Amino acid sequence: MIRKFAMLATTAALFVACGSNVEENAADTMDAAQDNATEMMNDAKEDAQEAAATMDSTANAAMDTVKQSMEEATDAAKEAVDAAEQAVK
Repeated sequence: MIRKFAMLATTAALFVACGSNVEENAADTMDAAQDNATEMMNDAKEDAQEAAATMDSTANAAMDTVKQSMEEATDAAKEAVDAAEQAVK
């Protein structure tokens, strides 16, 4: 009877020891997954911020180009009007 009790106690001790190890491993795995997800979100945030900055600078450059083109077109139109007025005189 003592032998059976000793085997039962040993088996119970193994289950408890293995069970706590599994919980520890699961907790460590969850912590690692959370850290990985946080790092991925931070990387995505940085990429989005870089993309937004690039789009902003590209849009500003395009607007500057359009503004310059409009100024040149306006100057050319003024010169054409001036030339037409001179031709009429």
